[in-house]
Amino acid sequence: MPRNFWRLSFWSLLALVTTASLMPTEQLPPQVFNIWDKAQHAAGFLVLTGFGLLAYGMSAWRWAMVMGAYGAGIEIAQAASGWRTGDVLDWLADMSGVALALLAHTALFRRHQPVRR
Repeated sequence: MPRNFWRLSFWSLLALVTTASLMPTEQLPPQVFNIWDKAQHAAGFLVLTGFGLLAYGMSAWRWAMVMGAYGAGIEIAQAASGWRTGDVLDWLADMSGVALALLAHTALFRRHQPVRR
């Protein structure tokens, strides 16, 4: 797929995640289990990180730092909003999604590299 597709997808997802993260909780669908919240964080950051890596081809570790800063920024913005609360555990869930994306990216990248002899 062309990079423009990945970039458009990444920015669309980023806008969706940012909007959902900063909306008042009353406007979000109810959650059945508290653990689901952490799974949503991890899944969202897994996808964002994966799409970002495909879109920009930046070093995986550098991209992980960008996503970590974004996740921290969301938590700080939630804490400052007055209707949401920032949570370090949410940020850790975000980072677990980033880590899973890095693992997948590394596995795929190494698989496609020529063997050196």
